[in-house]
Amino acid sequence: MSTATIAPTPDTKVTAGAAATTATTAPTVALKRRTIDAVLIGFGVVATAVFAVAGGLLTWGNSFSSDYVTKELTSQNISFPSAEQLTTEGRTDLLAFAGQRLDTGDEAEAYASYINGHLQGIAAGATYADLGATENAAKAAVKAATDGGQTTAQIAALQAKTDVITGQRNTLFKGETLRGLLLSAYAWSTVGTIAGIAAIGAFIAAAIMAILSGLGVIHHRKTPKTA
Repeated sequence: MSTATIAPTPDTKVTAGAAATTATTAPTVALKRRTIDAVLIGFGVVATAVFAVAGGLLTWGNSFSSDYVTKELTSQNISFPSAEQLTTEGRTDLLAFAGQRLDTGDEAEAYASYINGHLQGIAAGATYADLGATENAAKAAVKAATDGGQTTAQIAALQAKTDVITGQRNTLFKGETLRGLLLSAYAWSTVGTIAGIAAIGAFIAAAIMAILSGLGVIHHRKTPKTA
């Protein structure tokens, strides 16, 4: 009885060799824990510095805006009417500001509303721009009456009507200008308030990043150099 010997086929040898080659040449990437800690610590330090600088700039913006608005409004020497006068005019919504001197952004917005209430009662709600064409037409009517030889009384009546329109337009111009300046002061005050809130957030973020960076340094020192 004979014993058969089974030899490996050529294909089997090639496959095994390829697998061995792949196993020995496959690259292995090892990232040390200390390296990761160092990168994170560096990021934390940079982030802390950025947040701290941002907080400082935002704080400066808040301070500048507040000082500027207060200074400009105080120089105008404007005060709210008394509570009695506001009630008489139907502006009970402004009673909280009665008698106060105008020096804050919120007060500027409130006084702008007070001015707007008066402007609405001058020319049936028309604006300075709206009365431009009306005033020009009235002046043209006076000129036409003068050139046409109309009586003095007729010309005087037309001139009186023109003067009323011109007076209304001048009043609207002054009121709308002051109202716009007050609303601009309110806008700057609001921007300053937002900057102050953002500054607080930036400083909190800087503190958190500083704490995390400190904890990262402690962990980095405790981690073995071989890790």
